[in-house]
Amino acid sequence: MVIAGFWLLSVLGSCCNFLTLVYIVFVVLHTVPVLYEKYEDQIDSYGEKGWVEIKKQYAVFDEKVLSKVPRGPAKDKKH
Repeated sequence: MVIAGFWLLSVLGSCCNFLTLVYIVFVVLHTVPVLYEKYEDQIDSYGEKGWVEIKKQYAVFDEKVLSKVPRGPAKDKKH
């Protein structure tokens, strides 16, 4: 998630200068909370639907890809 955030920041940064980026972040940080309070029920329902879909996609990914990756033997911890 951090890598995706840095990638998005670099894409935005290549399109505009630093001062414009700071202004955009300022406007977004002051606008999003107000919009969330106004449309909280609708946003939460979309968020729940999205979360369910992400869980389904992860289950498919786990079944088809991650379960086939061989795991090495467990290493003993030295105390």
